[in-house]
Amino acid sequence: MAVKTTPLTDTQIKALKATSKDKKYFDGGGLFLLVKPTGVKLWRFKYKSQYHIKRHYYLSVNTQKHRYNKRENNEMKREN
Repeated sequence: MAVKTTPLTDTQIKALKATSKDKKYFDGGGLFLLVKPTGVKLWRFKYKSQYHIKRHYYLSVNTQKHRYNKRENNEMKREN
């Protein structure tokens, strides 16, 4: 059974700190925020077991836009 993930809030994302390794914070539905050791935050969308679509840096596009894009990608997958 799939685990329901609570979407990340802007406050939670801003509070995330870099660690010595890449760290993934899941937003649900295959969308996650990757925090690099340098402190860079990247949105990624996991659409298959090993493939990722690289998204934008966290601050360049808001969270709601990424969730909309995730839904749009899911719809495109269903059509194919």
